Amino acid sequence: MRLIRHTAVSFSLAAGMLASGAAMPAGLQDPYFGEALYYAHQGHYFEALERLDTELAQHWRLDEPARDTLYPHIGDARFSVGDFELRYRMHHRAGRAIRAVLEGDVAEPVRNDAAFRLARIHFQKGQYDNALTALDRIEGEIPEDIRDDIEFLRANVYLALGQPSRAVSVLEALRDEDGLDGFAAFNLGIALLQDGRQTEALEQLERAGRITSDETGQLAIRDKSNFARGNLLFEASSFDAAQASVNRVRMEGPYSNVALLRAGWADASGENFRRALVPWGVLAKRQTTDAAVQEAMLALPYAYSRLEVHGRAAVLYGRAVQVFGEELEKVDASIRSIREGQFLEALAREEIRQNKDWVIRLRQLPETPETFYLMSLMASHDFQTALQNYLDLEDLRKKLSAWESSFDAFDDILRIRRAYYEPLLPEIDSRFRELDAQIRLRMEQRERIDRRLKDMLVAPRPEFLATAEERVLSARIADLRRRLDGAEGSETEMLQARLARVEGALTWRLETEYHQRFTEAHENLAELNVVVDRMKAQHEAFVRTRQAALHSYEGYDIPIKRLRTRVAQAQAQLKRLMGRQGHLLETVAIRELEVRRDRLHAYQSQARYAFADSDDRAAKAQADAAAAEAAAEAGVTEGEQG
Repeated sequence: MRLIRHTAVSFSLAAGMLASGAAMPAGLQDPYFGEALYYAHQGHYFEALERLDTELAQHWRLDEPARDTLYPHIGDARFSVGDFELRYRMHHRAGRAIRAVLEGDVAEPVRNDAAFRLARIHFQKGQYDNALTALDRIEGEIPEDIRDDIEFLRANVYLALGQPSRAVSVLEALRDEDGLDGFAAFNLGIALLQDGRQTEALEQLERAGRITSDETGQLAIRDKSNFARGNLLFEASSFDAAQASVNRVRMEGPYSNVALLRAGWADASGENFRRALVPWGVLAKRQTTDAAVQEAMLALPYAYSRLEVHGRAAVLYGRAVQVFGEELEKVDASIRSIREGQFLEALAREEIRQNKDWVIRLRQLPETPETFYLMSLMASHDFQTALQNYLDLEDLRKKLSAWESSFDAFDDILRIRRAYYEPLLPEIDSRFRELDAQIRLRMEQRERIDRRLKDMLVAPRPEFLATAEERVLSARIADLRRRLDGAEGSETEMLQARLARVEGALTWRLETEYHQRFTEAHENLAELNVVVDRMKAQHEAFVRTRQAALHSYEGYDIPIKRLRTRVAQAQAQLKRLMGRQGHLLETVAIRELEVRRDRLHAYQSQARYAFADSDDRAAKAQADAAAAEAAAEAGVTEGEQG
């Protein structure tokens, strides 16, 4: 069965890798390990763990593990378990597996890679001292592809520990490294700022904000650097310099809305309200669920009011009141939808999660109002971690449901096999017993011949090698001799003499041909051994086939029953965990929406007050203009009369 599975897995693995364009690892001898790597390369770490854990469990139960195909890869397999668990966010198990690699007899590059991954686990869990200890264990030969990542993680650990000066020394060496230039440059600016070197921090953020790249991640870091520098300059009342920094933020990037809002306030703080109309006007036309857009809807009429264009300000304030009212209805609808459980259903939609921008797509779905105001919340690390835990539980629920349904399929397979084999086995067993008796008889005869030949090496017995004709002749001679023993007379003597000559001739033939016949007997025995070996192989094959047929449906009832119980218990536990995790997500989401609702109420109140004030000012300005026009016309009339 293992050989069959090896062949099937090898074929499917090779076909899968060819189809996906992936390359088989060089020198891979174990197809199960290769299958786990194949799933890991597709990002299916649960499936990879499932297969690799099973293969390792079988390997450790072998009497001679060194003869297993996994043995040459056992170090990589143990390390891969920790790696897969880490990527599946099983930090506790991953830490144990990686520590086992660190304490084992492995090569320096593997040990250093394991220490780096262990440090990353500690960093993600907020255990910064332990992360630094793991990083300090790295020495000797370091894999080239993680060399910069190790130092970048070290710098982040220093920042988390409140040691920005040490982070600066590390990040300065990484500033120009490929792949990390944008991230290292931005973090260096933050480290300089935390170290109290604001001038140098502004210069570094300026360099980070001018990085040339086409990669999405580095473009986002460039925008973040420009926005951070603009914020610092704005707080220092350097409004023109702040304006220059935020103007470099892309109009369609993730920081575009807050950059437009900050650009408008930079102009407004410099009393240049006419210039502030441009970024605020662009921002006010964007998605109204964004907090920056909502603030811009108040800031834009404020700028018009400062320019004494009160009519336009009143119109925009009125529009803001209407929009805020509509948004409040959306918030209330979102809260109701979340309490009805639709939020979790929307997050678990498979077609959404298959898209890397699934969080953005959720916002665009009209049937998911519960996600309208949760973009910033869903983008946060804490919410993403909690959400991913819930999605993992949902995936596990689907797997458990699939496993539960597969038990019925197993029952059907066993029932079909039992119905097929049980009628056939009695007749097969009867015929086999007859053949087995014949085989045992022939085996005993062969063993007897073998023993005689071995004895004849010590004590030659030519008569044992006589042919059938010679044995008949020898028997007739012995019979005649017995008959002649009691006879007398000359004729009897003549017959005895003749019988002695015949017996002598027979003995002569047996003695002279003994060595040749002995050699031929050994050759014939060797040929017989080939036939006997073939017969034994067929006999053992039948026994194995007979046992396999019986074992294909016998002995599975209790294991399947146990597995059903375990799956049922896991489903019950999973249901409780999903309820708790889902309730946590819903509570956090509702709390965020309530904050948004309070903010919208405050914005709406401000807009109403400002609308009334602007409307009064516009009416007063219109009345003053009408009065002035009337006075002017009256003055003209009096002049004409005079």
